[in-house]
Amino acid sequence: MGAEQGGLNLDWRCLPFGALAPLDLYRLLQLRTAVFVVEQHCVFQDMDNADPDCLHLLADSKDALMAYARLVPAGLKYPEASIGRVITAQAARGTGLGHTLMQRALAELFAAWGAQPVRIGAQAHLQAFYGAHGFMPSGPVYLEDGIDHIEMLRPAAAL
Repeated sequence: MGAEQGGLNLDWRCLPFGALAPLDLYRLLQLRTAVFVVEQHCVFQDMDNADPDCLHLLADSKDALMAYARLVPAGLKYPEASIGRVITAQAARGTGLGHTLMQRALAELFAAWGAQPVRIGAQAHLQAFYGAHGFMPSGPVYLEDGIDHIEMLRPAAAL
């Protein structure tokens, strides 16, 4: 479904791993690597064997992937469902696309698995961003892959 966002005409899709076309998979891994590994100078094992069991939310603009999030079922990473690998392309930052991505990620997660609590492992400097979507800190700051993180929980009744 196409939608205008910050001057971008976006095509939003939420797909299980098996429905991702090879080009979709290439683009999402390319974007995750460009931001999480190269831009953030963080060497880590991105492909963690969870992708095949997750839903993948993609926002495409023309020939580029502009935003992505991985929706993780309860019991795979945490007892609760989760949203991870939340990312916007550098060209789309400052447009509000990150907030739209989180709204859509929550809506898709609830559509797939029902309204429920959602836990994330957020980069600590993004607490206010996730707080705007109903997430609250639920533990101490911890170091993961050289970056401060914090678990945050969004109760089922939030927002």
